[in-house]
Amino acid sequence: MTKSAYIHIPFCKQKCNYCSFVSTDKLYFKDKYINALLTEIKTFYKKDLLYTVYFGGGTPSLLSIKDFKSILSLFRISKNAEITVEINPDTVDLKYLWELHNLGVNRLSIGVQDFHDGILKQIGRLHTAEKAKHAVRTAQAAGFKNISIDLIYGLPNQTKELFLDSLNQAFTLDVQHISLYGLKIEEGCKFFVQKPENLPNDDMQAEYYLAAIEACKKNKFKHYEVSNFAKPKFYSNHNLTYWDNGHYYGFGLSASGYKNNLRYYNEKNIEKYIQNPLKKQKVDTLTLQQQLEEEIFLGFRKINGINVKKINEKFEINFEEKYEKIIKKYLNTHIIKTKNGYKLTDKGILVSNIILSEFL
Repeated sequence: MTKSAYIHIPFCKQKCNYCSFVSTDKLYFKDKYINALLTEIKTFYKKDLLYTVYFGGGTPSLLSIKDFKSILSLFRISKNAEITVEINPDTVDLKYLWELHNLGVNRLSIGVQDFHDGILKQIGRLHTAEKAKHAVRTAQAAGFKNISIDLIYGLPNQTKELFLDSLNQAFTLDVQHISLYGLKIEEGCKFFVQKPENLPNDDMQAEYYLAAIEACKKNKFKHYEVSNFAKPKFYSNHNLTYWDNGHYYGFGLSASGYKNNLRYYNEKNIEKYIQNPLKKQKVDTLTLQQQLEEEIFLGFRKINGINVKKINEKFEINFEEKYEKIIKKYLNTHIIKTKNGYKLTDKGILVSNIILSEFL
């Protein structure tokens, strides 16, 4: 049974300079896009009872309340479900957030990225630091008790002191969850073409990240996934579906989904998607070995690591025997043994891509 659904809303007022996600500022496509999205959901959704629904983007808060209502009405949703909407601070007010909360949305993910106006302007954000704080307070006034903030480290002209100041400002806002992402400049973003000056290098990013771990710990935020920190009982249940290698629907432009041994990817061109929202750009049939590798790769992203007994039962293997050489190579330096299996150390997290590539 598939318990989660991701819905991609690709619209933005303008594309941020670091963003390589599939998004568009062509808001005149919105109504046609919503109609195509509804068609896709009606066709592929199998009436599973959903426990998490996640609206990502882009900027989902550019949708009207009526748009959200028409989408959510198509799903069977558990009374205890976590329903998340990503918002940008410059796109919401009290009335909008109150109506969103009244509709059943109970978790917000706010794209703040930094709390310094100079840096925000350089990376192409439309809001100010004060506007970001106001958005958090407004969300709280609207009744939201589960609020996440996104911050990025490694931004142009961002020192460790400035980054930690942003993090400390987030702590003062009484939010429940913080996601911290290291800047990655990839093809498809403005920074890829025109690289900004004064970018912190990889060693500096690692230093920022380790300092953030300590700061979050002091402020009672549990480090539960490589990039995510939360107060007790406020983990992102939707994202845990991914990291637990669970099944989920993916609806909308460029969305991906996973069910049984099939991983599918939707069209990335908005005009083509609107013309035929039912056509998949690609469908991969995963072999048992590929499923195992994904289980390991995703599992190690969780700070608690992987459960060897569950992996052995699920894939009928002896994990410690199959991966003996890799375990021995990194044990007690980058990987440590836990009660249930193995997990990465903080040092291991910094080079996790190198370590995990050896399991593939």
